[in-house]
Amino acid sequence: MSPEDSRPIVHVVAAAVIDAMGRVLIAQRPVGKHLAGGWEFPGGKLEVGEERRAGLARELYEELGITIIGIPRPLIRVSHAYPSREVLLDICVVTRYRGVAEGLDGQALRWCSQDELATADLLPADKPVVAALRLPERLTRVASRDYTIGDTSSLGIQPGAKAGNHHCLHGVFCSTVSEALGAARAGAGFLVMCDAHPRKELAGLCRRVPVPVYARGIELEEAWASGASGLNEIIG
Repeated sequence: MSPEDSRPIVHVVAAAVIDAMGRVLIAQRPVGKHLAGGWEFPGGKLEVGEERRAGLARELYEELGITIIGIPRPLIRVSHAYPSREVLLDICVVTRYRGVAEGLDGQALRWCSQDELATADLLPADKPVVAALRLPERLTRVASRDYTIGDTSSLGIQPGAKAGNHHCLHGVFCSTVSEALGAARAGAGFLVMCDAHPRKELAGLCRRVPVPVYARGIELEEAWASGASGLNEIIG
């Protein structure tokens, strides 16, 4: 067995906490911890058998002293291999919460605009979150400075395209779950469902792919509860 094969997998739940001015909170890892000094989205390890939303609520209360209100918006899952461990990072967006964020573990905190976040010294596992954060909750058009949407034949055309200081994500329109799974494997930055799907089917898709999913024909918080990042409201 190679050293890489024996690396432990650490499942981390974390949040992009956003304040009323649209700023995003990042935290610096304290001295004595793995990757000390690096900046990350606040959160921590998921306990054995713990549901992800419950784990996130616990971590934000323990680390920052804030309490999540309602259902947080699922965003993206990132896998990253560090020399000593592999991290699976589950990120949600939290805009509704009670309390004032403080570094209760002694960690430094910093509120960043979207542009500042793009140039922050984030840990490698956290960097892919920056582009995903620019995706809207509701898709109403097929392109913006932050994203484009096409079909599976267009994958690979724009994966490195940049708009300003951040990567432009390329999404794919999908009619079926199997098509969506194939698009995710092929490198889609996010998935846009063209039709409504039963909640159980949608939830199953969201559990199996690491990228944001946009649902169709349901309410926004129902989409979040199923694991989707937002709604496809494009008319066409």
